[in-house]
Amino acid sequence: MDQPLITESSSSTVARAPWWMRLLGALFKSRIRIRREPVNPAATLLQALPVCYVTERYRLSDRIILEQACREADLPSPLLPFVLGDLRKPRAMFALSRRKGWLIGRSSPRTHSETLAQLFEALRTHPELDVQLVPVSIFVGRAPDRQSGWFGVLFSENWVVVGRFRRLLALLLNGHDTIVQFSTPVSLRQVLSDEQDAPNTLRKFSRVLRAHFRRIRAAVIGPDLSHRRTLVDTVVNADPVRAVIASVASKENLTLEQAQARARSYVWEIAADYSHPVVRSLSFLLTSFWNRIYDGVRMNHFESLRTTAPGHEIIYVPCHRSHIDYLLLSYLLYQNKLVVPHIAAGINLNLPGLGSILRRGGAFFMRRSFKGNALYSVVFNEYVSQLVERGVPIEYFIEGGRSRTGRLLTPRVGMLTMTVRAFLRAPRRPVMFQPVYVGYEKLMEGNSYMGELSGKPKEKESWLGLLRSFGVLRQRYGKVVVNFAEPIFLADLLDKSAPDWRAAVAQNPDDKPEWFNATVAKLADKIQTNINRAADVNPINLLAIALLATRKHALAESDLLVQLELSKALLNTLPYSDRVTVTALTPAEIIAYGERMQMIQRVSHPLGDVLLCEGKNAVLLSYFRNNVLHLFTTSAWIACCFINTRRITRASILRLGKLIYPFLQAELFLPWNEDEFVSRITATIEFFVGRGLLQSESEGRTLSRAAGQSDTAFQLRTIAHSLLQAFERYYITIALLVKNGPRTLSAGELENLCHLTAQRLSLLHEMNAPEFFDKSLFRSFIQQLKQRRVVWNDESGKLDFDASLEVVGRDAKLILSREIRHGILKLTDEGRSSLAIEPTTNPPAAE
Repeated sequence: MDQPLITESSSSTVARAPWWMRLLGALFKSRIRIRREPVNPAATLLQALPVCYVTERYRLSDRIILEQACREADLPSPLLPFVLGDLRKPRAMFALSRRKGWLIGRSSPRTHSETLAQLFEALRTHPELDVQLVPVSIFVGRAPDRQSGWFGVLFSENWVVVGRFRRLLALLLNGHDTIVQFSTPVSLRQVLSDEQDAPNTLRKFSRVLRAHFRRIRAAVIGPDLSHRRTLVDTVVNADPVRAVIASVASKENLTLEQAQARARSYVWEIAADYSHPVVRSLSFLLTSFWNRIYDGVRMNHFESLRTTAPGHEIIYVPCHRSHIDYLLLSYLLYQNKLVVPHIAAGINLNLPGLGSILRRGGAFFMRRSFKGNALYSVVFNEYVSQLVERGVPIEYFIEGGRSRTGRLLTPRVGMLTMTVRAFLRAPRRPVMFQPVYVGYEKLMEGNSYMGELSGKPKEKESWLGLLRSFGVLRQRYGKVVVNFAEPIFLADLLDKSAPDWRAAVAQNPDDKPEWFNATVAKLADKIQTNINRAADVNPINLLAIALLATRKHALAESDLLVQLELSKALLNTLPYSDRVTVTALTPAEIIAYGERMQMIQRVSHPLGDVLLCEGKNAVLLSYFRNNVLHLFTTSAWIACCFINTRRITRASILRLGKLIYPFLQAELFLPWNEDEFVSRITATIEFFVGRGLLQSESEGRTLSRAAGQSDTAFQLRTIAHSLLQAFERYYITIALLVKNGPRTLSAGELENLCHLTAQRLSLLHEMNAPEFFDKSLFRSFIQQLKQRRVVWNDESGKLDFDASLEVVGRDAKLILSREIRHGILKLTDEGRSSLAIEPTTNPPAAE
C-alpha cells in the first residue's frame, strides 16, 4: 500500500515545528521530566503507516509534553503537519474531548472529535490508505518515585478539569513528575472495515476511546471519588436500604425522615473521603518513615499484578501481622503506579484527627459487630456494593485481626460475603482477589504480642498509646518482603462451584443460592492457601526453625550451619510453589545477620562457639518460625515418624500421612489434596535418602535411620520438631475425649479443657510456643473431627464417637515420646477431676 509516511528525525522535528511551540518547549524543557510507558513505545508502532496521536483532553501543555516524549523516544513528532490523501492538518495529533472557548466556557455541541470524523472520511475516500491512531494519556504530578515539594501536592493530577492557570502551576511545580502512557496503536482501516454504518462507526469508536482513557486514568490515579455526598445519597436511596429504613421506622415508631437521617449518619460514619493530595502527602511521610526503621522493602511477582489489574475490580487480601501492613501495601501500590485501595478499618482506629487522615487516605470504618442493627448492616453492605460497582479497589484482612502467633488465622468471611453478593447483584466488572504475603524480620508489636499471649488484655487504641509507640523510631527492624500471590478470579471460582450461577443470578439477583456459603468458604480457604504459597523465607525464619527445635534453644555453630544448609536445600530442591522466595544468604551469613539483628547471641567457647536465643527472643522467634512452618510440613512429618523408632515401612509413612493430612491441611492451609501430599512425601523421602539421612532397605519397602546419637538422626529430630507440637495438640484432644467417654463433653467444654491441659503442659515442659495452647487451633481441630465424622453431636449437644477413635490414639505411640504421652494422660485425669466431670460407665481406655 503506497501512501505518504510522516516520519522525521528528531532534529528536523524541532526545526520544522512552529516557532512559538519551539519557544514554549525550550522554556519548559527544564521543568519537564518524563516517564514513558512503555519505555520503548516505538517498538509497538505498526510498520509503514502514518502516525496520528489522540489525547483525552485539549491542553496546550499536553502538546508540549507529548512533543518532548516523542522526541526522547525517537517517535514521529506530533507537531509536524499531517497529510492523509486530501486531508491536511497542521499537527499529527488531536484531542478527543471538546475544546472549550475562552469566553464563558462555551463549547461546540459536537459529541465527537471533528478530526476523528475527518480521518474516517479520508479513509472512505481513499480505500488504499490507512493510518495508525496512538492513544496517549498524560499525567502531571503522579510519578511517585521522584520527590516534589509539599505545595506541589495541591496541584497533582486528579479527575477535576482545571483551568489554564492551574494547569500552568501544575506544570511548573510537578512537571518533573510526569507520566506519558502510549497505548497500543489502532489501525483505523481495520476499525472502518468492522462497521458498515459510517455515523455509528464514529460514535462507537469515540465511546471506546473515552472508556479507554477513563480506564487508564482510573488505573493511574484512582477512580473518581470527588463527590462523596453523591455516594452517600446513592447508598441511602438504594432499594435494600430504603426497605430497611421503612421497617425500622415502623418498628421503632419513628418518622421516615428520622430513620433516613439515622441511615445517612451511618454512611457518613463509614464512608472514606479519598483525597489524592492527602495520599500523595502521606507518601512523602512514609518514605522517610520506612528509611528510618527498615533496611529495605522488596516486592516480588508485582509484574503479574500489573498485567492483570486493568479492567478488574481488585480486592487485596493480605495476611495481617502488623499495623504496618496496610500502610506498606498502599504505599507500594502508589509508588508503582497502581491505585491506592479503599481499606476496611476497625472503628477503633477512628480516633479524633487520625481518623480524618486515614479516611482521606482511603480508609472506611466498620463496627466490630453488626448484630442487632439491621439498618447499619444493610447500609454497610450497600456501601461495599457501591465500591465494587464503581470499580474502586478494596483491601481488607479476612483474618479479622492481627495474628499474634505468626500463623494464618481462621478466616472470617463477612467482607468476602459482601463482596461476592455485590458482584452477583451486578456482575458487570470482573472481580479479582489478590492475596498478599507480608514478611517481616522483626515486629514493632513484638512485646505487646507476648503480653497478650501470656494473658494480658489487649490495649485499646488511643492517642496516648500512639504517642508511646513513637519509641519504635529508635530501633531498626531489618528488611520487609511483600510477595504478590497467585490471583483468584471470582467468575472462574463460581464457574467451578456453581456452573449455573449466571442463570440463577439473572432470575433472582437478591436471593442467596444454596451453594453460596460453601463457595464463600472455599474462596476464603483458597485465599489463605495462596498467601502461604507466596511465603518469603528470611534469615530469621531459618534461624527460628533450627534453634527452637532444641531443648535449650542453643546449637553449636557447626551444627547450626549444617541445619541451615539442609533447610535451604529442602526449600530449593523441592519448591513449595513457584512464588515462594528464599533468602540468598549463605548459612554463615544468616548467622551473622541474626546476630546483627540481636535475635540470637553468640557464646564463645574453646571447643566451638554456641549460638542461642534466650528469654523473650525465644518467644519472638516462635512467631517467625510459624510464618514458614507450612513449608516444612512434608519433611517434618517424615522426620516425626523416626523420632521413636529406627525402622518403619514406607507404606506406613504414606498411610499415616494420608490419615493425618486433612487436619494439617486445615490448620496450615496446605495446597495439595491427599494423593498429592502422598506424592510429595515420596519425593521428600528420596531427598532424605539422597542426603544420607535415611537408608532404603528391602528393595525400598523399608526405611531406617542411623543410631540416635548420630549427626543424621539429630538433623531429623530438628526437622521433626516444627510439627511435633501439632501432633501433641491432636493427642491432647483425642486423649481427653477418650478418657471422658462419649456423650460427656460438648465441643466448647472440650476446647476449654484442651486449652488448660496444653497450657499446663507447656509450663511443665518449657515450651516457648504460645500457639501450643491457642484455643482457636483446638477449635479448628475439633471442627475437622466433626466434619470428617470422627466425632459427632448427640441429641443433647455432647460429642459422641465410637471405638475407631482409639486407633488414632494408638498411632500416637509412633510419634510422641512415652514421657509426653504419660504427661498428657496424667493431666487429662487431673483435668477431669478438677472440673468435676462425671465419667461414663465404661469409658474406653486410651494409650
